[in-house]
Amino acid sequence: MAEENSACAKGFVDSSIHVDVKDYYGKVLKKTSDLKSNACVAPAQPIPAFIRQALKKVHPEVTARYYGCGLVVPECLEGCRILDLGSGSGRDVYMLSELVGEKGHVTGIDMTEDQLDVARTYVDYHTKEFGFKKPNVSFVQGYIEALTEAGLENSSFDIIISNCVVNLSPDKKRVLAEAYSVLKDGGELYFSDVYSSGRLTEEIKNHKVLWGECIGGALWWKDLLQLAEEVGFSPPHLVTASVITVDNKELQDILGDFKFVSATYRLFKVPKGATKPCQVIYNGSITGVEDSFQFDTQFTFKVDEVVEVDGEVATILTHSRFREDFTFQPQGGPRESCGVKPKAGTVDPFQLVLQLGKQQPGSATGGCCSTQSACCK
Repeated sequence: MAEENSACAKGFVDSSIHVDVKDYYGKVLKKTSDLKSNACVAPAQPIPAFIRQALKKVHPEVTARYYGCGLVVPECLEGCRILDLGSGSGRDVYMLSELVGEKGHVTGIDMTEDQLDVARTYVDYHTKEFGFKKPNVSFVQGYIEALTEAGLENSSFDIIISNCVVNLSPDKKRVLAEAYSVLKDGGELYFSDVYSSGRLTEEIKNHKVLWGECIGGALWWKDLLQLAEEVGFSPPHLVTASVITVDNKELQDILGDFKFVSATYRLFKVPKGATKPCQVIYNGSITGVEDSFQFDTQFTFKVDEVVEVDGEVATILTHSRFREDFTFQPQGGPRESCGVKPKAGTVDPFQLVLQLGKQQPGSATGGCCSTQSACCK
């Protein structure tokens, strides 16, 4: 790729990759059907009814310019301050704005002016559609590698989401570091992205179409684990994964034996080693998952069931927005016979896909902060 750079506001250097991506999403792609792979598609799993209703209220033009690779809706959103990295035309911002309610707020940041123009056009429309007295969304032009330079304050968001965008950045560690900085203590980075079965070749990484299709910039999934640790996040928890297919023969030949998945991970900004293993009981208070809350592929909390968790998960639950939704008791304390002890260890997203038999294209993910406590778009 060309090496020339152009400067942007407040000193961040706009690389040739940024220029190519802005051109691809601002000018080349006009609608979802223009995509050449299924890396950016609608979710394959059923969408909860309350999320479906919110999506129906999003303006058709906003939805038509949507290029996300999953449905990125973490649980427990009421009153939250959320940041959407690479918010594009604003579909997820507007959907989440109804879920957080008037006491919450959703900010979208994107580097593509054409996409932001679409998003900003419909602020008043959605405010009226959701029955709010004033907008609870805002859109910022900037780079996901330079959140503070774009004017976003440190420790200001409860949740950060990203939908098939991190792979478009040439500096993924910087993206994670910036996200860590603007998250509040106890905050979560919940994001869907494309991952590869190994480190990609330079030919693949330098292919403009493959990069624009969210494949050329895909991270080897094991490298995510290392980068998250280096930045300070808790170990990534895999929520779901599904196969990505490329139906273009020319692109298939370039990709060779590499395989790709769309996977959703959750990372938390919590203290290290501060909590001992314990038993937890979910009280069923999270909207949409009242009976059963799937935290990740290893931990599913059924209401009123005792579950043993390791110190890492215990730290997350006690220091995050989920703390009011669980009852905690020391390990070895009174327990019911139905107590469950999940298996520990890192989950390979490619193995998960095989285990679940999800060979069909697409991807999906699972959507209360109090007022005291946020790819291919």
